[in-house]
Amino acid sequence: MGDLTLGVVVLLAVISLVGGIGISAVGPGGVLPTIGLFALTPLSPATVAGTAIVTHIGTGLAGTAVYTRSGQLREPHTRRTAAWLSAAALVGTPVGVLINTHVPKDVFGIVLGLFAALVAALICYRSWREDGRPAAHPRILALVVVGLCVSLASGVVGVGGPMLTVPILVALRVPVLEALAAAQVQSIVIATVGSIGFGVHGSIDWALALLIGVPELLGVVVGWKVAHLLPGRTLKIALVVILLALAPYLMLHG
Repeated sequence: MGDLTLGVVVLLAVISLVGGIGISAVGPGGVLPTIGLFALTPLSPATVAGTAIVTHIGTGLAGTAVYTRSGQLREPHTRRTAAWLSAAALVGTPVGVLINTHVPKDVFGIVLGLFAALVAALICYRSWREDGRPAAHPRILALVVVGLCVSLASGVVGVGGPMLTVPILVALRVPVLEALAAAQVQSIVIATVGSIGFGVHGSIDWALALLIGVPELLGVVVGWKVAHLLPGRTLKIALVVILLALAPYLMLHG
């Protein structure tokens, strides 16, 4: 971290704060610190992913705590959703980490850019599907499939679960707050398993993890309040614009 300028350090902290708000307010957001590390530091793809994913242990714990406090994680349906998503993550995350260790830096940039564009599309899709239809609770098989796919992608890119899990669950008609709450629990599993995998390979920069992790934690608490007090439309629009603006840059400058 000593090689980074003060401006880069401040920018990484701000990006991580915004990412933390996105994690607990709308789900997507956790990819922003990963993008920041990739675009602003000379880290390898494995170290970018490892450094980013270890911070999601803290954000997942914080998100789980605040959504337990507000009651969502005391509901049986939410606990069931969280349990199956987390169980699937035990299988999918190690596979994603293994794939990451074989991805060249230029290819990682393309993958990360496509991932950013996909998340932006899912946010738009989620907004379109929030049309007042009755809530539903997916079957176990659907939750396992979602959990496997999300955790595999998270292991490759270095993000927690809420980014993809929340939009997908909402598209399956799971209530927004229930989806946000369940995804926080899944994020703990993804981040813990992923951190072990990247840690074994020495692919975590602990100083940078602290730099981005603290603002992320603060952002999670702020985002939780936003999720309960505001519609979040402005934040979703901002996230979509940022992700779509960054996607081509990442793909062209990997």
